[in-house]
Amino acid sequence: MKRLIALSIALILIQDAGAQLKKAEERLKLADSTAIEMPQIVIIGKRDGLISKVPGSATVLNSREIRLTAPLTSNEVLRKVTGVNVVDEEGAGLRLNISIRGLDPDRSRNVLMLEDGVPIALGPYGEPEMYFTPSIDKMSGIEILKGSGQILYGPQTIGGIVNFFTADPPSQELTRVKISGAKGGFFSGFGTYGNTIGKTGFLVSYLHKRADDLGPTQFNLNDLSAKIRFELNSKSNLGIKLGYYDEQSNSTYIGLTQPMFNQGGQDFVRMSPYDNLPVKRLSGSATHQLEFNNRISLKTTAFAYTTTRDWQRQDFSFSSTASNQTGIIWGDPTVSNGSVYMLNSTGNRNRQFEVAGIEPRLSVKHKLFNIDNVLETGARYLYERADEQFIVGSNANTSQGTLRDKEVRTGYAFSAYAQNRFDLSKKLSVNAGLRLENFDYEREILRGRYRINGVNNVIRDTSIIAKDNTMALIPGAGINFSANDMINLFAGVHKGFAPPRIKDAITATGVPYNLDAELSTNYELGARIKLNNYFNAELTGFILDFQNQIIPVSNSSGNSNASGVVNGGQTLHRGIEAGFQIDFGKMSGNKNSYTFESSITIQDSEYSNDRFIAVNGTSVNVKNNKLPYATNLMIWNAAGISLQNGFGFRVSGNYIGSQFTDELNSEAPSANGRTGKISSRYIVDANAYYRIPKTNANLNLSVKNLTDQRYISSRRPEGIRVGLPRLITAGFEIFL
Repeated sequence: MKRLIALSIALILIQDAGAQLKKAEERLKLADSTAIEMPQIVIIGKRDGLISKVPGSATVLNSREIRLTAPLTSNEVLRKVTGVNVVDEEGAGLRLNISIRGLDPDRSRNVLMLEDGVPIALGPYGEPEMYFTPSIDKMSGIEILKGSGQILYGPQTIGGIVNFFTADPPSQELTRVKISGAKGGFFSGFGTYGNTIGKTGFLVSYLHKRADDLGPTQFNLNDLSAKIRFELNSKSNLGIKLGYYDEQSNSTYIGLTQPMFNQGGQDFVRMSPYDNLPVKRLSGSATHQLEFNNRISLKTTAFAYTTTRDWQRQDFSFSSTASNQTGIIWGDPTVSNGSVYMLNSTGNRNRQFEVAGIEPRLSVKHKLFNIDNVLETGARYLYERADEQFIVGSNANTSQGTLRDKEVRTGYAFSAYAQNRFDLSKKLSVNAGLRLENFDYEREILRGRYRINGVNNVIRDTSIIAKDNTMALIPGAGINFSANDMINLFAGVHKGFAPPRIKDAITATGVPYNLDAELSTNYELGARIKLNNYFNAELTGFILDFQNQIIPVSNSSGNSNASGVVNGGQTLHRGIEAGFQIDFGKMSGNKNSYTFESSITIQDSEYSNDRFIAVNGTSVNVKNNKLPYATNLMIWNAAGISLQNGFGFRVSGNYIGSQFTDELNSEAPSANGRTGKISSRYIVDANAYYRIPKTNANLNLSVKNLTDQRYISSRRPEGIRVGLPRLITAGFEIFL
């Protein structure tokens, strides 16, 4: 009888736990709900089924995958994607440096960066640098398209597209609170509240994130955003998004010298504690969606944002004879160029950006030659303006001083595109399209340095205005073949486009170089496999031919005395990408989940045309050399369990092969730490979580760099950056 009673109690408790777990799962699903999906631009689509229509390599990382990673930064999430390498700069993920298929990762210039389908670079055309990075804490997913999105999206599509998307308003009241912390004063607190009342849905979120001693960086940021969706009538709705971002960090250009790294104990010393990079961003967008009927729809997006990036940087030198020294020296003075000599002056690089655009996009399902077709066509007008000042400070810690350089760069971009998908049968579809890009720009120099009467660097007010233009036609075509419900084959050829940066295209004396846009030709052949709900995989072979690159004339001609830039560079990128995910629990009909994931990229990226680098007064041709920061091998693996009792665990490992850091492919490190081969590394992360019974709450414990490996993550911009050591974070999340 006692055993029977005990068994009955146990069964009741199990049923109650199961009910509570079900409720928790329902809240999680509600948090990710797209029941009132916002009218906004999506690249691939949040529903897995849409990937099968993409004629190229595509990845959608949903909110669950982000949670399983327990990311400190976006870098950790993106590294699982084949072909993607993210180079750490300051350890906090504040500045994204994304390389796709061996392209230069510096400031993600070769990738179109979006949030909810809207560009987020400082100036999408003329200043494509990423100084603002969307906070991974508030993201519900990420879309990555590497080869086939260049027709419908642009510019900066040489390597592909990365689109961060935020959560949409929930269909019913929902509150979410997430808190995590670690040593070094790291704290992240995120809260969101949303609901749908009548025909109006809204979601408000706030993120506060800071660190006092996270690697080399101190930072403090606040990120506030709101989404509102209005159902105007049965055929139209309106989505509005507002955002405010405020970041203060002591980001610096200075890295370690090689003697400092070799000596150890100085990996995260603040060589320039006065350096300060505040980033402020105010953004807004509105998207109206009109369904004329079940075949024709029009989506119109208007957006605008301003970004202020004022960077106070103390001056320094690698020379012991530099004037105006403070007496603070880092490194080893006995080694030539092995020390950093801090100077008693400051260069304040203040920049303000404005971007505004409008884009109507029409989708039409139609018949052509008695074949089902889907046409997407649209146009975009975009305005951007960059105000730049360089202020020379008279001491090591000042934002005041003498205005040395001042200019305004303005751009007007117009693009139009059309892409048609021919559904030749239920199994076979063909995509073909064309995009027109036209970019008019001007550079207005108001103050600068000039050579006057034989004297260099004479500062004077001036008024120089010069204009130029670039235009390109970008074709693309792809094919999809669904052999059966499990196998999807794809192939495509698409152009990529990147206009010249304005300050590269027009000299400081107002002379246009008449540069053409940089272009890439992307070839892909691949297959996607999906078996029920427990196995999926993708295999892709690619060739990326990056032509018309803007390089110094001296690199093109071999004449070290030549000046200016010219369209003369070319690189070739080839490789194979493979990835799969399997859930052994679902495969065997078990309610518990036992997963294994793996992705591998084998690639070769080299200079495919003559390119000359000056070495000790002579020109060296680096044709056939490997590209800087282009590794030949990347591997990511993860194994995890998720049990019905609410416990889960995952361990992941990321292998990055060795990398050269300069065009000469120098093996030996330079004394200043800026060049030299970076050794391969394998970084292991682990994450455990527990869903508390009878609650909608989760506990999380994460360990980054589990083995505490010491490694060089980058030698840019000015010396060695060391990867973060072992870091343990603990967090709490609840849905109400």
